[in-house]
Amino acid sequence: MKKFKKFYLEITSICNLACSFCPPTERQKQFISVDDFSKRLDEIKPYTDFIYLHVKGEPLLHPRIDQLLDIAHDKGFKVNITTNGTLINKNKHKLLNKPALRQMNFSLHSFDGHEGSVDREGYVKSVLSFIKEATSQSELIVSLRLWNLTQDNMTNLEKQRNRQTLEMVEEEFDLAYKIEEKVTPGSGVKIAERIFINQDYEFQWPALHEEEDDGKGFCYGLRNQAGILANGTVIPCCLDGEGIINLGNVNDKPFSDIIEGDRAKKLVDGFSQRVAVEELCRKCGYRKRFGK
Repeated sequence: MKKFKKFYLEITSICNLACSFCPPTERQKQFISVDDFSKRLDEIKPYTDFIYLHVKGEPLLHPRIDQLLDIAHDKGFKVNITTNGTLINKNKHKLLNKPALRQMNFSLHSFDGHEGSVDREGYVKSVLSFIKEATSQSELIVSLRLWNLTQDNMTNLEKQRNRQTLEMVEEEFDLAYKIEEKVTPGSGVKIAERIFINQDYEFQWPALHEEEDDGKGFCYGLRNQAGILANGTVIPCCLDGEGIINLGNVNDKPFSDIIEGDRAKKLVDGFSQRVAVEELCRKCGYRKRFGK
């Protein structure tokens, strides 16, 4: 039986922001019910021990996020949450001392484009304050994520904002050095015990209207990762935010049958031969990171 290192279990398709780098979700806006969450955990338990509570949507919007974490713990899962961090003060009492919570990733670049709605300094400081409190009480791992804005196509204002964010981190953690603005694939800068800064280049979500390439290459979709959207649609990877590669729906068919279905097998077999058989995959720039 195949094991997935990452399993994306989307708990809501709703987000409280409209970031320029994240296309709006065209699917129905919804929150997963507690019962459906529990059922889906039972279905995927033989396949993974690690779940990520997002594909699209902001996980901290879910009104029962604390209950979902408790259920995950009872069923033996470790949980990773990726959040924009704007709701951390409102929800920190639901997150602190939750044994299921293994890692939290804060997308600090989510702030850009929302001047006026959120105080930038207050936003960053609220995230850093939570991180200090949470890591002092548990073994939580934290990643502070930022786009690397040293590229030529970034504006001076964007670069300035990025530097300001890094300076707030440097000050809060009393660092004796400046965090270098560079991308180091597969690693980040450790700024404290279990706390890291991870910088990466901004990527583009794949979409059917994008230009198609030659289809050659490799991807780990359905090899080390899979996902289920809030509506029950099974997807091969975290970048299929609209469920275009619809492998089946767990509300209609067992997950075990879906990932052994014809469409799933053709996708995996195709990448074994370094060929993208799905149209969306041929329009996914992220695939190029793995070479040909």
